[in-house]
Parts: sequence; C-alpha cells; structure tokens
Amino acid sequence: MSIDGLDTNNASTSTSTSNSSVSGRSTPDSAIDAQAPTTTITTTTSLVNNSKQQVTSITHHGAKSVSSHINKDGTLSIKPVPAKGRSIRTKTRVHKFEPRISQFDRDNRNYQVNATGFFTLFWIMVFVGLVRTGLHNYEESGLPWGSTFARLISADALMLAVSDGVMVGSTFLCVPFVKMLNRGWIRYWWFGAFIQHVLQTLFLGVAVRWTFHREWPWVQSGFLTLHTLTMLMKVHSYCSTNGEMSDKRHRLRAAEAELESELERVGGRAQAETVAGVVWEGQNGGGGGGEGTTEIDAGKKDKDGSAKTSALSTSDVTSRDFVKPSSPSSSSSPGNLGAGGGGLRRRRGSSQALDPRGYEGESSLSVLTWHPDDKVASLAAEVAELKEALVSTGVAKVQYPQNVTWANFVDYLLVPTLVYELEYPRTDRIRPVYVMEKAAATFGTFSLLVLIVEHYILPYNPSVHEHSFLMTALDLAIPFMVNYLLIFYIIFECIANFFAEVTRFSDREFYSDWWNSVSFDEFSRRWNVPVHTFLLRHVYSTTIATYHFSKFQAAFTTFLLSAAVHELVMAVVTQKIRFYLFIMQMAQLPLIMIGRHPIFKQHPALGNLFFWLGLLSGFPLLAIGYIRY
Repeated sequence: MSIDGLDTNNASTSTSTSNSSVSGRSTPDSAIDAQAPTTTITTTTSLVNNSKQQVTSITHHGAKSVSSHINKDGTLSIKPVPAKGRSIRTKTRVHKFEPRISQFDRDNRNYQVNATGFFTLFWIMVFVGLVRTGLHNYEESGLPWGSTFARLISADALMLAVSDGVMVGSTFLCVPFVKMLNRGWIRYWWFGAFIQHVLQTLFLGVAVRWTFHREWPWVQSGFLTLHTLTMLMKVHSYCSTNGEMSDKRHRLRAAEAELESELERVGGRAQAETVAGVVWEGQNGGGGGGEGTTEIDAGKKDKDGSAKTSALSTSDVTSRDFVKPSSPSSSSSPGNLGAGGGGLRRRRGSSQALDPRGYEGESSLSVLTWHPDDKVASLAAEVAELKEALVSTGVAKVQYPQNVTWANFVDYLLVPTLVYELEYPRTDRIRPVYVMEKAAATFGTFSLLVLIVEHYILPYNPSVHEHSFLMTALDLAIPFMVNYLLIFYIIFECIANFFAEVTRFSDREFYSDWWNSVSFDEFSRRWNVPVHTFLLRHVYSTTIATYHFSKFQAAFTTFLLSAAVHELVMAVVTQKIRFYLFIMQMAQLPLIMIGRHPIFKQHPALGNLFFWLGLLSGFPLLAIGYIRY
C-alpha cells in the first residue's frame, strides 16, 4: 500500500498507544521544551482465516499522540500527531476569526428551519401590541403616541454628538504611539505598557467626568459611557497587540544577529546549510513513509502465513528535532518547512532527496533547524517562529509593521470586533440591499423600543411609592425583558451586521444561542461574543500567561473587572453608588456552581428555566433598587 495505515480487508486489528511527555518551564512570552514527547503504538494484527497474530510496537519520537480512522476502502490509517521539539512557544490565540453568519440572519439555514415561525410570531405580537397601545392613547389624549421619552433622548443632542466625535477622534493617538514602539523609541514591556494604561485610564476618566459636568439625563450619560468603554477596549487591543509584536520584532533582530554570529563560528551560512542538509538526508535517507507515518500491508504474507510488514518508516528523532504541521499536499523537503500555519520545527520521514545548496530566506532557516549544533538549530527555530508571529494567517499575509497605518486603524474602528488582528476574513463584495435592510431594522426596532419605554415603563416609575415593591417588579418585568431583547437585536443583529457588511467583515458570530443557556457561564460566553472574546484574550489569558494566575484566579479577576465596569455604568446613569449590580454580577460565580449541579445536566430544561427566571427578575429589581433606594 502507498498510504499510511493497515489493510483490514483480510485482517482484524487493535491498536493501543502510550504517551510520555516532559513539561518545561514557561515564561509570559516564550518557553523552550527540554525534551520532545514520545508515543508508542502497539498494533495487533490477526488474519481472519489464520489464528496467528502479529504484534508490532513502534515508538514515535516527537509525537504527542496518535490519530486513526477507517478509510472508505476499509483500510485503517494510523498517524502520529507531531509535537514540538525545541521550539519557541508564543502566546496562543484564544479566538480565531473565520467566516460565519449570525443566528437570525436570513441566510442561516438552521434559523430558517428551526426559528422562522416563532421569530415572525414575535414581531407580529409586538406590532399588534403597539397598535393597540396607539389606539388607546389616541382615545384618551388625541395623540397616538406620547412624546416624553422622545424629548428626553433628544435633549442636548448636538453637544452629545460633538462630545462623542471628540472621544472617537482621540483614539487616533494610538497610531503615533504604536509607531514610536515600532521605531524603538520606547520598549513596550514595561514602560510602553505603563504609558498605555495611564492614558487609557485618563481617557475613561475624562469621558465620565464630562457626563457629570454636562448634567445629562441618564440616556445621554449611559450612551457616552458605553461608547467610551467600547472604544477603550478597541484601543487596548490595538495597542497591546501591536506592542507585543514590536517586542517580538526587537527580539527577532537580536536573535538574527546572534544567529549570524553563531553561523560565522561554525564556518559561515553556506557551510552550515550544507552540514544541516547532510543531517537531514541522514535522518530521512531510508524513509519513504512521509512525515513519520507507519505503513503495514496486512494483505501480503510471508512463508508462514502471518501478516508481513511492507514498509515501516520511523525515524529516530531526538529532542532537537523540530516538527511543523502542514497540509497533506505540502512538500516535506526542508526547503518547504517555512510554509504553513504552525511554528517552524524539524520534520521527520520524507523520501524526497535534498539539495542543500542555494537556500534563501525561510528555506535557509528551515535547513538550519537541522544543524547538529544545538545553538544554531535553536536560534534558527526561534528566528523562524518570531518571523511567523509577525505575519497574519489569512490570505493577504499582512506583516508587521506594514499594518501600522492610518487607513488600517480606521478600518479597525469600523470592523465590529473588539480584538485586533493583522488581518480579518472578508467577503467578496458589499450587498447594498442587505445594508439598507439592517439600517431600516435598526431605526424601526429603536422606534418600538421608544414606544415601550413611553407607555409601559415610565408610567410605572419605581421612584413613586404608589405601588408596593412586588407590584412594581411585576409591572416592569415584561416591559424590561422585551426591551432587553430589542436592544440585543439592535446591537448584535442590526448594527453589528451593518458595519460587518460595509467593511466586508465575514466573521459574524456576534452572539450564539444564549436563549438556550442552562447556566450563567454559558450565557456569559454566548450572548456577547465580542466582549467575551476581548475578556478571554486580554484579561483571562493575559493574567495566566503574564502574572501566572491559576485558572480560578484568572476567572475571578475577569468577573471582578466586568462587575466593576457594570457598576461604573450604573453609577454614571443613576449618579448613585449602591453596588447592587456589582453584587449581582459577582453572584454569578456561585450561580455558575449551582448550574453545574448534576440535576441541571440531567434535565437541561430545568437549567434553562432557572436561567430565564434569574434574567426576568433581575432587571426590575435593579431598576427599583437604584431608583427608589
């Protein structure tokens, strides 16, 4: 056979694996593995018409596990999953941008099959309710709709627009800051990071102070504060991501200089490439399996009738060997190791001959990773991985610092995400009809929201003690919940998709099916994906990688920061500090523990009921608490 695996047409097989690995010491930015892990595959092959069995044990050095599957032709493929040998581990991306559509998008097949009817019914019920409200109000006052809330939200509108424009314009100071980092005028760690956080604190503080100075109503104050927080998250991601890349670029230059010095020590680059090429040929001269795969043809028999091994290709790879994952169609010659998605590491098992002459650029680094000198090999791998960290993984292959431009920053501000990347997945074109549809849905849904506030929330003002606490909570529960759903729809389905279409941003999973959540931790992950992604990368993962927090400590810090920001918004809106929302946010931690009880796993509907009851009761309780007490 010419594929990796076992021919099971006339044989039965069983495979077991055992792994051993050595964990190394890690730092916030990188770490070096002390020894590559190994995987042992034990395969028992027994023929159907023969009682004899053949047991084959193969040890793969540099493999962390083994993957197997049965092919369409009945053959069983067994393939080791490569593991890093000596390589530089950079900070893992916690979110990958890829083309996706939102749950309620009309092009979503799952939505069309499962949710169309109820979605349509919801809007019909809202429309009928508002028509009924308009008719009753016309009979009583001669006007179909009230105008109290409309006058409230339009108060000092011009100054609000100017203030918001100044706030957004101030974010452009990030570009010269990043350019200074790129030119080496200041280093990001730790002086640059300190300046960044001081300026971000000042940015938020000025916006909050301005809302108090203008004495705006709660609508204007809340809008400017929330928009400032959104821009703050964008600014933080832009500066920290580019700052870390500037630090990697500085380390890259130092590593390249050290590598050149080491190459001179061993006789120059040309001689080093020749020696490394000879080592590669020595490792792979008897190969033929390709990438360390194992091939056993159980259809061929030897004289005694037992299954015969037609090809066993297992290279003895030491802890210096670097393995790079690649696509099946990629060449396994060392000159091609620089291509692909993972870090550049040594590769095993190739039947292709090597011409160790004439390598340039990435190909030269690929060859040098096979050099017998430990220092040269590790430096070549470090240089290659640092170069790879400064290039995007998308089709455009944007390379830092080519991204540090005014146009790139404007594009980032318009893209509906809070996490900066060198490159985002894009659609082929902009659909004008889709843009108009989302714009019309935004204004139409906002009109519904205004009418609900006017006729179903303002008349039941919690500050008035005419009704009891319980009756006020019951009166406000349904209107608040409907408005919550409408706000969610406006932000994540209408506005986010509008900007995604204008910028051709194709990863449109701004939310998941949070309404099916059976616990509050599921809800926190699903209902606001952009904020969740930001907190996951820049708070949770950063505290683990940089400050060596445990997972629990990182999760607690994330919830603490989120609760503090929510309380800040309520303090600006109500001009009171009561910590009601802060306590309810932190209460999600024990609620998450309760939601993980086996009874909720056995009965998901019970967990979903528990979640909805908490959400339904939370909004009116908060309103009454902050306004009345």
